Amino acid sequence: MAPQAPKSSLSMGLNKGHIVTKREILARPSSRKGKLGTRTSFVRKLIREGVGFAPYKKRITELLKVGKDKRALKRSTGGTDKKK
Repeated sequence: MAPQAPKSSLSMGLNKGHIVTKREILARPSSRKGKLGTRTSFVRKLIREGVGFAPYKKRITELLKVGKDKRALKRSTGGTDKKK
């Protein structure tokens, strides 16, 4: 959309209309919904650090450290991965 020309304070013509100062519109709270705050992210990070992973995920990371990626894949699928 092309920028509009300023109003001329005349009642006729292309730029007709009363000259007013534009007010700055504040952001509505609904537009902020879902945005992650700094405190929330900090708390989540802290909890994740304290709680850690599920036992099967810990085992998978151990297997990956050792270099047994095929066995780690088997454990991660939970026995549902069939041979091809």
